This record gives sequence, C-alpha cells and structure tokens, in this order.
Amino acid sequence: MPLTQSKRELRKRTRLRKKRLRSVVFVGIVIVVIGLAGLFLKPAIFRPAPPPMAGNVIDIAADMAGFSQYEIRVKAGEPVTIRLESLDNRYHIDGGGKHQWAVDELGVDVIAQPLSFNYATFTPETPGTYMFYCDICCGGRLNPSMQGTLIVEA
Repeated sequence: MPLTQSKRELRKRTRLRKKRLRSVVFVGIVIVVIGLAGLFLKPAIFRPAPPPMAGNVIDIAADMAGFSQYEIRVKAGEPVTIRLESLDNRYHIDGGGKHQWAVDELGVDVIAQPLSFNYATFTPETPGTYMFYCDICCGGRLNPSMQGTLIVEA
C-alpha cells in the first residue's frame, strides 16, 4: 500500500522534530558541562586578593617551582610580616598543595594551605644572614628552589 502524501509529510516532520530534540538536548548537555567546568576553574582563575595589612609586609608565593623571592632584606629591630601564598591545589601529589616558609634561628614557621594565604609577624633582633626554606614538599631543604636567604641588616 503506497504512502500518501500526508503520511510522508507526517514522517518527515516527525524525523525533523526528533532531530531538533536531539540537537536541543546536545546543546543543553554542552552548556551544563561548560558551566560545571567554569565552576571548578573559577577558584584557580579568580583567586581573592590578599587582605590588606599594615607595616612591613613581604608577599611570597610558593609552588612546586619554588619561591617567588629568594632573597629578602629586612631591618633588625623592626617587625616584619611574611605573607605566604600557596599556588598549588590540594590535589598536588607532593605535599598536598601546602607550602611552608620557615627560619629555624628566628623561630618562624608559616604554613599556607592549598590555594590560600597564611602569615606570621616577627621582629628579627640580630643582624645576619639566615636560610629560609619549605620542608613540606619538593625535596625540602635540599631543593635549591625551595630555599632562600633572609638578610637582617643593622
């Protein structure tokens, strides 16, 4: 029994509707996936600025490549705040994304959690040259990119 013109038209319209529905569903899925990816990437792309602090504040960033500063100069007897930022996320396999800035001789030990800040304020009294380091990951004190020099001037 041959198809009538109206039945062919109906089948054609049904196929077109199904094709449009598949296209709409596909576009919806793509939009949801892109939205979720943006949601997960937002903290890495748009990190909040560190809070303003008074006094001599030295900002240091740390990641698996090392510290952002390898030599720091301060004055003896003047308070200084080290604000450490960890640029690594918590999924980092070595150290879990945490980083440290420590000077044993001065009793300073700051640990920044993944993708966040932490700080310590101290007053170095004795002029001299001190080694700072991160001993949480990256080979610790033996890694030259995870250590530096704090110079306390008179």
